[in-house]
Amino acid sequence: MKSLKARDMRALAAALFVSLAAMAAAAGDETPYAKINSATARAPIAVKELRGGVHVLFGSGGNIGALVGEDGIFMVDAGIAISRPKIEYALKELSDRPLRYMVNTHWHWDHADGNGWVHEDGATLVSSAQTARHLGETIRVEEWGHTFGPVPQGARPTLIVTADKTIPFDAESVRIRPYMDSHTDGDLSVYFTHADVLFTGDTWWNGLYPFIDYTEGGGIDGMIAAADENIRLVTAHTIIVPGHGPEGTRADLIEYRDMLVAIRGEVASLKKKGLSLEQVIAAKPTRGFDARWGQAVISPALFTTLVYRGV
Repeated sequence: MKSLKARDMRALAAALFVSLAAMAAAAGDETPYAKINSATARAPIAVKELRGGVHVLFGSGGNIGALVGEDGIFMVDAGIAISRPKIEYALKELSDRPLRYMVNTHWHWDHADGNGWVHEDGATLVSSAQTARHLGETIRVEEWGHTFGPVPQGARPTLIVTADKTIPFDAESVRIRPYMDSHTDGDLSVYFTHADVLFTGDTWWNGLYPFIDYTEGGGIDGMIAAADENIRLVTAHTIIVPGHGPEGTRADLIEYRDMLVAIRGEVASLKKKGLSLEQVIAAKPTRGFDARWGQAVISPALFTTLVYRGV
């Protein structure tokens, strides 16, 4: 993978996510949760080196980060557990050093389902207090057709981040920041300061409509505020890794923020006129953006529904 040009890796990352969505959609009458797990079991893991020892792994649900150095490996998110053998193989190809830390950007299974094996392999698990709490709860997510039960104790984070926190690691300073309520009520960003690489978790989906977890504190206004925060944190030089889709730039973040603002405005205007959810969906308030953003897991109708709930 390392021999591929940057544009080829970006295309591969996007193709992996879209093909994962296509495989899931073709999986018959299973729930979205089961379809995504099934598709993930067949998906490859693609590894791209970004800068300064920081890598991104595509193919196990949400994107995974890995800083590789003399101190070991510092991960961002753990993906879906069914990918364990492929992720472990990819990490061993990068380094024979042990796992030291893994930060959950939030509680969703496509980012935290691998917590158990990551902890078994030696990593200290890091998250917000809200994420640690949710991983110990029973939570029904209707859009995924699944009820999540409490994970085992060893899969729950023990290093809790309640304010900006910096962890020195190898030659890096890893800065972890809580967001406002946005995608969920407990999202974190992870910034590798010397490499100038920011992982946003699911506050940013590059080229895709995002999921918003209203069950656990998310909302469209918070997503817009988180997008503004991401824009504030980066420069034109920063490499930005979303929760889903290929890595991107500050200009990509601005395009994403502007899309969120425009669709929120359209949906809010229709809802203010008294239109029901079904009528708003029929009005297609996302139609100007669907070709760019609506071709994967979160359909235009579902995204409209999520925005409608929050305005």
